[in-house]
Amino acid sequence: MIHVEGISKTFLVPKRKAGLGQSVKALFRREYNQVKALQDISFHIQPGEIVGYIGPNGAGKSTTIKVMSGILVPDSGRCTILGHTPWKERTRYVQRIGVVFGQRSQLWWDVPVEESFELLREIYKIPSHVYRQNRDMLIESLDLGSLLQTPVRSLSLGQRMRCEIAASLLHGPELLFLDEPTIGLDAVSKLAVRRFIQTLNREKGVTVILTTHDMSDIEALASRLLLIGKGKLLYDGSLTDLRSRYSLQRTITVLFRERMEALQVPGATLASWSPDRAVYTVEEADANMSAIITYLASRLDILDVAVDAQPIDDLIVSLYKEYQI
Repeated sequence: MIHVEGISKTFLVPKRKAGLGQSVKALFRREYNQVKALQDISFHIQPGEIVGYIGPNGAGKSTTIKVMSGILVPDSGRCTILGHTPWKERTRYVQRIGVVFGQRSQLWWDVPVEESFELLREIYKIPSHVYRQNRDMLIESLDLGSLLQTPVRSLSLGQRMRCEIAASLLHGPELLFLDEPTIGLDAVSKLAVRRFIQTLNREKGVTVILTTHDMSDIEALASRLLLIGKGKLLYDGSLTDLRSRYSLQRTITVLFRERMEALQVPGATLASWSPDRAVYTVEEADANMSAIITYLASRLDILDVAVDAQPIDDLIVSLYKEYQI
């Protein structure tokens, strides 16, 4: 479905020194720095995948998305998506994709949301029955009914992002690019967007490319990770593989009836102890979790126990450190 082979992109960024004299000088002789945003990027994505495309600020994520959506033309390399070269066949290609940029809007600022939807129907030339079917489904799924008559400028960030996602899906795309779709959203809006993306992928088979700095989005949605750093693709694999590679610890939190003396457990390290709560860490490679929990139950009057894996943010930090980005 998506075939990216050897894509490279370099930008010329003007040098600018402080001071009036330097500003006047720049009018006649401007100097530039070359910024290599993408360097020989290659990957393939199958239909129906949800792929998390991650990396630090300035890594090249948004540049890749803009190339894949036909907004930018690369300096070299090939990109074939849904049988199209995005920047050469934009008119036909954009009929089959949806794009949401968290920092940009495709809705008209001063008109009600419903009128923006109608304008997009005309732009995409969506048949009336298809438009009504898709619009009604999106309004119900994203709870937009009370927002349709509201001017876009009057929406909160969370409300606008839900409307942006709906706008990108009115024409029924096969591929959805989401660039920071949950940026600034409250917990309720964020969960609603995640559930909708999962349902869309499961029921409609829509392929999703997700770029975000919110690793909980990646953990909730993506089955595969692509890591980019300094313009280069550094990692391509599943979250499960990443956990097996870096997640060396699990944490056991135990709540129990009062006991003053700390309990040492074979195979676990006591991280903290209070009269009614203890936290243990366990090295996963050597862990016999059932034996550890059985030992705790035999010596404590347990009220509750929780076993947690290493947070995904810690795993991503470990990945960044390995590749020195």
